[in-house]
Amino acid sequence: MIPTLDLDCQTCGACCAYSSDWPRFTTESDAALDLVPAHFVAKDQRGMRCEGARCSALSGRVGSQTSCLVYDVRPDVCRACMPGDHACMIAREAFFLTGKAV
Repeated sequence: MIPTLDLDCQTCGACCAYSSDWPRFTTESDAALDLVPAHFVAKDQRGMRCEGARCSALSGRVGSQTSCLVYDVRPDVCRACMPGDHACMIAREAFFLTGKAV
């Protein structure tokens, strides 16, 4: 059996605070982008607005308790990020968060 990681996004948030280059709009339709509240969209309209490296839609404290304020209308890149995937683990490492094998 291959070990999996017991990771909970709502106690992490690292991927949402790791890089301002991460939350970019790529394959979303104009209609989908219109659903994202304007104050969360970057001035250049190419992605989510970030405060430093952190997405402005991330609420809470990384590594403790977090949530996405636009979860239902989040960009495709955010939907594609899965707990324990390569991007997740890079972001977790940057915040010194470890995964627990189960």
